[in-house]
Amino acid sequence: MLPNTEIAELLAQRAEQETGILSRAFRRAARSAFLWPEEASDLLLQNRSLIELRGIGPFIETQIRRWINKPPRRTKPVPAIRFDFVSLAEARQLVAARPAWHDKLRGDLQMHTRWSDGSGTIEEMADAAKQRSYEYIAITDHSKTLKIAGGIDERALKKQGAEITKVNVSGESLIVLRSVEMNLNTRGEGDMLPASLTSLDLVLGSFHSSLRIAEDQTQRYLAALRNPNIQILAHPRGRIYNYRIGLNADWPRVFAEAVKLDKALEIDCYPDRQDLNVNLLKVAREHGTRISLGTDAHHPWQLGFIELGLAAALKAKIPPERIVNFLPVLDLKMWVRQKRDRGAPRQ
Repeated sequence: MLPNTEIAELLAQRAEQETGILSRAFRRAARSAFLWPEEASDLLLQNRSLIELRGIGPFIETQIRRWINKPPRRTKPVPAIRFDFVSLAEARQLVAARPAWHDKLRGDLQMHTRWSDGSGTIEEMADAAKQRSYEYIAITDHSKTLKIAGGIDERALKKQGAEITKVNVSGESLIVLRSVEMNLNTRGEGDMLPASLTSLDLVLGSFHSSLRIAEDQTQRYLAALRNPNIQILAHPRGRIYNYRIGLNADWPRVFAEAVKLDKALEIDCYPDRQDLNVNLLKVAREHGTRISLGTDAHHPWQLGFIELGLAAALKAKIPPERIVNFLPVLDLKMWVRQKRDRGAPRQ
């Protein structure tokens, strides 16, 4: 059986051999392969068309059928820019085999709404989370200096908080946490006034610039973790499948610092990101680092990406007690409060 991850690599290699429209089509199909809910090989066994799958038309279907019927021998390793990604089909199989693992999940700690660059309202994201029987979600729209993503300023953040309060009042079984994905500069400094963050339930910090630097970025990560206003460092490496390899650092040192400060690093479950990846998660496990799961969903249906993060944590054997999303909401809030008390200036 040729798994979707192998098909994705073959599609990416073919894209490099083609030009123009064909190259773009194979490249899109390669990225889409991680979103396919079933293994393409299984579809053929069921006499189903591969055109059911996202990004696949008749021409590419013919090529994939040839690969599945006669898998080519791999002649070179998967390049780093495409290495260590899990397909949604594989993730679902892994999680389905461990139902108790999925049952521990209480919420999703990164998603975006129309307040920044998402397409769903807060209420729509909450409704989608209720369908998944979550206890809580965190609304983490982008902050003000990330203008390309419609980042919100302090005033808009306050208005959003009022909307979240209304959703919480009208809801019964789900708590919507007030949060923000705060943009960090290379010195680990955020772009929001600290006073605007104290009323939030949770603050994520993330890098969105200078992400192609080849030199070691350990000091950048240490500075970010030491920022007293954040509790979770989101999509740490900044990698994107077949587009950007992400930043380098002395990861054991970074994970050790996170443990010292009792802060979390995120598995961004978005299929193109999967950041942290499995190999780095194994290093995080050795140091006992807290891990957070966030789908980075920009549409309600994308909450399903959480299975990629659950599968990555399973593959890396992260202990459940180190996963922030497995905490009851009161314990989650207590953990955040402890971080704030620890970072508060002495009187």
